[in-house]
Amino acid sequence: MDPDNIYADPRTAEVADDFTIDQNWDAYTDEEHGTWDILYKEQLSCLPGLACDEFMDGLDALDLGSGGIPDFAKISKKLKKLTGWEVVAVPCLVPDDVFFEHLANRRFPAGNFIRKRDQLEYIQEPDVFHDVFGHVPMLTNPIFADYMQAYGKGGMRSAGYDRLKALASLYWYTVEFGLINTPKGMRIYGAGIVSSRTESIFSLHARSPNRIHFDLERLMRSDYKIDDFQASYFVISSFDELFKATVDTDFGPLYERLNPCFDYTATAVLESDRVYTRGTQEYGRAGGRKKGIKPV
Repeated sequence: MDPDNIYADPRTAEVADDFTIDQNWDAYTDEEHGTWDILYKEQLSCLPGLACDEFMDGLDALDLGSGGIPDFAKISKKLKKLTGWEVVAVPCLVPDDVFFEHLANRRFPAGNFIRKRDQLEYIQEPDVFHDVFGHVPMLTNPIFADYMQAYGKGGMRSAGYDRLKALASLYWYTVEFGLINTPKGMRIYGAGIVSSRTESIFSLHARSPNRIHFDLERLMRSDYKIDDFQASYFVISSFDELFKATVDTDFGPLYERLNPCFDYTATAVLESDRVYTRGTQEYGRAGGRKKGIKPV
């Protein structure tokens, strides 16, 4: 492992072929555990009424707020009983083929490091808080858990099609930044949103972004933001809709229809879209995070 890799953690000495490592939970410092507690408390102060019930129920089922960074072995034991998933530690972002194989076998790879105190609001690389707090609670839901496995299997089948951009877009706009309509109103289920206080509010209440109903192929043709709040969010009606759209689609012909590059910008609204909110895009036009613009 490259000692200059910013994701590398000195507590981990050996990396397996599938990029898994020993979490080495006992090596976390009091400050690192305290960072988790600060982030957890902050998110729990804003997520009720914003996050979907399935996410909130997952937090309770796994007891992620019991104090400090969770022990992956302990939460995996609970998760396996619920949906057959487990959490495995990795030191960095893993290659696509490795990532797909983990998901296809109901293993979620989570970074074992946690951000520094001066990165509490935003960190570009996924750390243990983003991965475990953001992603793992939804894996307690059987339908979403099956969707994640189906995504992994679809990724493994994509070899040779050169459509990783489209697959990345599907993951980005659902697993990371997805919204869902519920009887209680529109709610968040995407990990990238629920692990960020400001984007949790921005995604549902800001006037700037588009909110468009989920359409598999349209979404996979769409570019996205990797270092700022999203210009558009896609909204599902149910997790059944998301799962069936993925499982019932023959991805071979779909990959052949898709272009290697995106057809639509992140801000695009099409005549064929079912639009909940046509955003002003004022946040992005003003320069966004790079210009220190307040989300609106």
